[in-house]
Amino acid sequence: MLGIPNNHTMENPDTFFLVGIPGLQSSHLWLAISLSAMYVISLLGNILIMTVIWMDFTLQEPMYCFLYILAAVDIVMASSVVPKMVSIFFSGDGSISFSACFTQMYIVHAATSVETGLLLAMAFDRYIAICKPLHYKRILTPQLMLVMSVAITVRAVIFMTPLSWMLSHLPFCGSNVVLHSYCEHIAVAKLSCADPMPSSLYSVIGSSIIVGSDVAFIAASYHLILQAVCGLASKNAQLKALSTCGSHVGVMALYYLPGMASIYVAWLGKDTVPLHTQVLLADLYLVIPPTLNPIIYGLRTKQIRKRTWSLLMYCFLDHSKLGS
Repeated sequence: MLGIPNNHTMENPDTFFLVGIPGLQSSHLWLAISLSAMYVISLLGNILIMTVIWMDFTLQEPMYCFLYILAAVDIVMASSVVPKMVSIFFSGDGSISFSACFTQMYIVHAATSVETGLLLAMAFDRYIAICKPLHYKRILTPQLMLVMSVAITVRAVIFMTPLSWMLSHLPFCGSNVVLHSYCEHIAVAKLSCADPMPSSLYSVIGSSIIVGSDVAFIAASYHLILQAVCGLASKNAQLKALSTCGSHVGVMALYYLPGMASIYVAWLGKDTVPLHTQVLLADLYLVIPPTLNPIIYGLRTKQIRKRTWSLLMYCFLDHSKLGS
């Protein structure tokens, strides 16, 4: 279950073999159980968030619309990697076709780019709601929300398509064993017979531009928010304003800190950080945010918590009546 087939280098060159987490093969079974539980929680939590927002017309505000899209992106991102990881950890079946590998890579790249854009849009929403509350509905119109959503998607396509395209057109004539549990960009690039430096540089520069600009604008938004909150006369008003941003700040920290650590450890710390630590950090980066996002928003956002409880009670009571 944990070994690598002896003839893996004789397979079709259009097939890669994912080894899981090198050096932690003895823990693969426990990792599979943990990942399966987290994936189920992620699916149920995000589907529940989407259902509550879809069914409740009082939640048709910009913030909740962005949260709806974020939940959908979390489902896509987790579903693109976790099922294959679980298969590797449970059975050792790490084979993945060339096209499937780069499709998975592209989905991960695009989903992470869309997610950081959504966090920026949500920060802008909080800035307008707290700093310009009287102009909220006039500024954040459905048309502007549509433009922002399209811009976030187009940006992800423009930046991330060349990344996967450049790597997929490199020659792979040597080993097809990927020392990772999914088709992570740098791990696959190492297998190329040509120089992968242009693709790797594009990866670091592109992600730095996207994440760096988003973080800068988010930081500016929250700087202005804190200034506005400190100017409020009422302590209760200050606490209420800060509490509305608490869940968003938590999700941002959960997303950016492990993500940046994963990228720069793989790029700069490859000779000092053990390989299994790099792989495990990259895996958790793709799994933990989709798992905890609905929990954070469900617990921190009063409206969602209340509507979710009402929906669950309605389903439970309706099921009880049918049973009786």
